[in-house]
Amino acid sequence: MPFVGLGLHFLVAIFFAIHVVRSGQPMYWLIILFSFPLLGSVVYFVAVYLPNSRLDRGARKAVAIAAKALDPTRELREARAAFDYTPTAQNQMRLAAALLDAGQAEESATHYEACLKGPFASDLDMRWGAAQAWLACGRHAQAASQLQAIRAHDAGFRAQEIALALGRALGGAGRHDEARAEFESALQRFGSFEARAEFAIWAVTNAERPLVDRLDAEIQQAMARWNHHTRELNQATLQRLRAAFAAGAPRRPDAQG
Repeated sequence: MPFVGLGLHFLVAIFFAIHVVRSGQPMYWLIILFSFPLLGSVVYFVAVYLPNSRLDRGARKAVAIAAKALDPTRELREARAAFDYTPTAQNQMRLAAALLDAGQAEESATHYEACLKGPFASDLDMRWGAAQAWLACGRHAQAASQLQAIRAHDAGFRAQEIALALGRALGGAGRHDEARAEFESALQRFGSFEARAEFAIWAVTNAERPLVDRLDAEIQQAMARWNHHTRELNQATLQRLRAAFAAGAPRRPDAQG
């Protein structure tokens, strides 16, 4: 029986080792996983796998949606008040994030740019926020450069989000071959609805008709299995997807709304 338990520990370690390779995590995790198969797997699950899993993202997203529905401007009000009272770098980062979430990308970008010159200039979450703000402002080349720098520093940081944002930034900068390669890589690595949706938006924009048809069919198939909760979590992406199809194609995903 102890051999069965030991074998199970190694199977779990192998599962996480595959995740290390596929998600671009640092290779030292392989040493940890196979040197300490049980403890290493537990640590990897808590430190890396769970924070990047769809379940964890979905839970955090659901909480954020609920809070925003109850009081849409609360976080922005509180963040601005905190920064006005104590203009620290941390409060400025919070205000920049709140402005971006509220759709005020230009002002958000201004605050992020100030943060990039401060003590948290190397903070990856802050740099990710700056890249998002630049992308929302249409400063695609600047966003692409920042996203590539983040990936070079830590390939495992927000791997799917970075890939999809980079695809959008490259496409917006007119680097279409690179954008297509980035979306294809993201779809192969993650196989998620988000990856298909962003790739489809790019394909519609660039009149890639066969690719649009293929991705649209895959998206419709995935959405047919959704429940109401899943639909709500993906509402923002769906709205962008509908807008893209309405502008560039006769068909539109999720005609039922």
